[in-house]
Amino acid sequence: MIKKNWCIMILTLFTVAFFPHLVFAEEPLTLEASIDIALKNSIVINIAKEGSKGANAQKREAFTGFLPKFSTSYSYTRLNEAPFMKFVDVPPPLNTIIPNGTELIAGTQNNYNWAIEAKQPLFAGGGILANYQANSIGEDAARLEETAKYQDVVQEVKIAYFNILRAQRIQDAARQSVEMLSAHRDVAENYFEVGMIPKNDLLHAEVELANGKQALIRAKNAVELAKSSFNTVLKRKIFAPVEVVDILAYHPLNQSFEECLNVAQQARPELKISSLKAAQAGKLVRIAQSDYFPTLSLVGNYSRFGDNPSVSGSDYQDAESWYVMAVASWNFWEWGKTKFRVDASKAKENQAIEASKELNDQVTLEIKNAYLILQETESQIVVWQKVIEQAEENFRISEERYKERVATSTEVLDAQTLLTKAKSEYANALGDYNVNYAKLQRAMGTIWP
Repeated sequence: MIKKNWCIMILTLFTVAFFPHLVFAEEPLTLEASIDIALKNSIVINIAKEGSKGANAQKREAFTGFLPKFSTSYSYTRLNEAPFMKFVDVPPPLNTIIPNGTELIAGTQNNYNWAIEAKQPLFAGGGILANYQANSIGEDAARLEETAKYQDVVQEVKIAYFNILRAQRIQDAARQSVEMLSAHRDVAENYFEVGMIPKNDLLHAEVELANGKQALIRAKNAVELAKSSFNTVLKRKIFAPVEVVDILAYHPLNQSFEECLNVAQQARPELKISSLKAAQAGKLVRIAQSDYFPTLSLVGNYSRFGDNPSVSGSDYQDAESWYVMAVASWNFWEWGKTKFRVDASKAKENQAIEASKELNDQVTLEIKNAYLILQETESQIVVWQKVIEQAEENFRISEERYKERVATSTEVLDAQTLLTKAKSEYANALGDYNVNYAKLQRAMGTIWP
């Protein structure tokens, strides 16, 4: 048993040392898992979340304007001397009781006062309500901005993901090209050795093989660069190993441009944000207009007084007192200050309305552009699919004709070059289609729920 355990341990160490990819191989990432990782690690998303938290706090702060305000104060006052009353010109016969010049103490030199006050606003010209509504709209806009950032990140992940798959497909085409060129070089070498072809044909085959190997190196580098970009989007280490599930496929778009535009009008977060900002600007106008009206408040006050810190009264004043009063105030003349503020708020409201219209036009153009590009790449996919079929048949025929010695090496190499180009262009078209499909979804606001 001990010998068996030692064998297992040695085998494990050997595997780790010479085949680490077998031990530490990770499961290929799906698109959904990649999006989850990116959303979890995104700094942009964290910033947007903080914005939503701040907007929620501002809304709750605005709600406190409806509630009573409580305040308290404690003060100490020392007079230079105790208050007194001095009797002067006292008429008889009182002057016999209170002689002229008599001083009578009427208060204390040390005075302590503690008060608590409650103030409930009753009317503020609609300003408190408008302020709450404006901040409530601001919270909705902040949440939509968070949604927009989510969609931006999802779009970045999709583009990076499909770029990896595109680069891998091109790499596969380059690898297949090298294999076919190598096989053709071997056939040409055999023919040359038996004197069936001239030296020039063999050299031509070797040159094309060398070019194919260089193209394979470039394709491999493109794959590595695409993976590094993918890791950057996911906020992972740039050289972290990446394996993704191949989902590069053609999914026809079954929506017309008008349908895509209608979806965007309902789902695009930026359009909703723009509309909300215009509505918020209208509430800010209402806040400015509230200064035209008087304010009405109800105030209640409870106070305690004393000649020592315990505010327990004195020989000259009761320890406690209270009152309730209604207060109305109105700044009826401030040299046009309120009017200017209202005018400025209305100008900002008009700006927000015009910006909303402009954004609507920009989104329409963005969707139109994405839709046309998607249609273009869709047609390219169909074309290159047919080209691949024809190129494969052309290569097969050329190779057979070469073996039968009725075709030249150049014809075979040309057919192979055409086939490699067709496969690479098809991979490019397929990658472009999926990338542009993601861009159209983002323009519609449906790339992420």
